[in-house]
Amino acid sequence: MSIHFRNYTNQAGITEDYRKVREFFIKLGYAEFTFARWDWMITHSYLDQTSIGRIGLWEEENQIVGVATYDCQLGNSFCLTLPDFKSLKKEMLFYASQNLAKGTEFGITISDSDVAFQDIAAQMGYVATEEKECDAVFYYDRTSTEYVLPEGFRVTSMKDTFDLSQYRRVLWKGFNHEVNGEGDFVMTKEREQSATLEMLRENVDLSLKVAVVAPDGNFVSYCGMWYDAEVGYAVIEPVATDPAYRKMGLGRTAVLEGVRRAGLLGAKKAFVGSSQQFYYSIGLRPYSTATVWRAKKTNSQNKE
Repeated sequence: MSIHFRNYTNQAGITEDYRKVREFFIKLGYAEFTFARWDWMITHSYLDQTSIGRIGLWEEENQIVGVATYDCQLGNSFCLTLPDFKSLKKEMLFYASQNLAKGTEFGITISDSDVAFQDIAAQMGYVATEEKECDAVFYYDRTSTEYVLPEGFRVTSMKDTFDLSQYRRVLWKGFNHEVNGEGDFVMTKEREQSATLEMLRENVDLSLKVAVVAPDGNFVSYCGMWYDAEVGYAVIEPVATDPAYRKMGLGRTAVLEGVRRAGLLGAKKAFVGSSQQFYYSIGLRPYSTATVWRAKKTNSQNKE
């Protein structure tokens, strides 16, 4: 059968193309870009919506077999195919380099186990860099999800306590915006709208969006979980703890409770895109790495 190329729709948000690409990632299974990463990106406030039509799609009989995409912002790209269509990757890499760059900045993220794609990149003048993406894994049959919650704190979810302001507040604090001098959290209309898009859309299970609540009623730790029964694994993203409440085991509680809930739904593994000691300390293990490859510098560039 012939392969047909087309661009992703120029329309951001939940569209038919969103659903088709998501179906592709479900079929693909675990890779350096997962269905959860796609779900997280598509309604993320940081997404460059003006460039979404640059995403490249390769189809056979109206089914997507390959995707060349960026993650929220142009510059670094991913080229993924179903197993029987790996021969497309040279064409896909060329397309990505021409359409998914940010000015002169372009990188292609390649799994360290994908030697064939590494060969293609090397033949096209790319070299590996020190930039890495690392995934860790939680094995349900090897690791406990037990935790101890300090007195006065409790666990909830966005299903039981649907509070977009508290959700945004804990992420703002947890990602150190206040510590970095960006000011106190304020729930603006724009933030409320983007949070609504993230939470109130298809393919979101609010019971897997877990928060730890302090005695004063504020969310002080948060763990978002993504799960789809067709792939059989869960993804942890994002995780944040208010700096005033760190070193109390609350982040551990949020993650392990989220992992536990996904396990009850059928997950056999849970992944997180990180190599932080925090995750290893609560039972996750190193699983895979991917490397960003960039165009080889010329001699004149190396002298600069």
